[in-house]
Amino acid sequence: MSTHDAVHEAPESEAPESGAPVRFDTKIAVLLREDLETWQRLNVTAFLVSGLGSQFPEIIGEPYEDADAVGYLPMFRQPVLVFEGTKETLTTAHARVLSRALPRALFTSDLFATGNDRDNRAAVRAVATADLDLVGLAVYGPKNAVDKVLKGARMHR
Repeated sequence: MSTHDAVHEAPESEAPESGAPVRFDTKIAVLLREDLETWQRLNVTAFLVSGLGSQFPEIIGEPYEDADAVGYLPMFRQPVLVFEGTKETLTTAHARVLSRALPRALFTSDLFATGNDRDNRAAVRAVATADLDLVGLAVYGPKNAVDKVLKGARMHR
């Protein structure tokens, strides 16, 4: 089963014309290790979510345009929720996301020392799954499945 097959694409609930909020059947979440520096948290989050949009174009909304007709790139159609936890919380979440075959992206501590995509991939490939020093994990899927993966994590402050 591919990671794309694991996401049951339920359409988002349409907001009525009254302006009620749109409800999503899926969730995009990032889990960061709590001991990261601020610049690391931002960097890791940006890298992690970039992988999701490339594999799941349906989570990307329409392009933006301002009142002067200047165009801007489209972004995710739904919020990205950011969580934090201990190293153990990340290890547990990683095992859960793998057991559920949910789409995921990872960031290891080794990637802070690399400077390009080729070296990033080589750094991850050099380490066995159980030995990865995770500092970030992104996951996308049905809300309830993502919530189970993130059990024990707390919203980022």
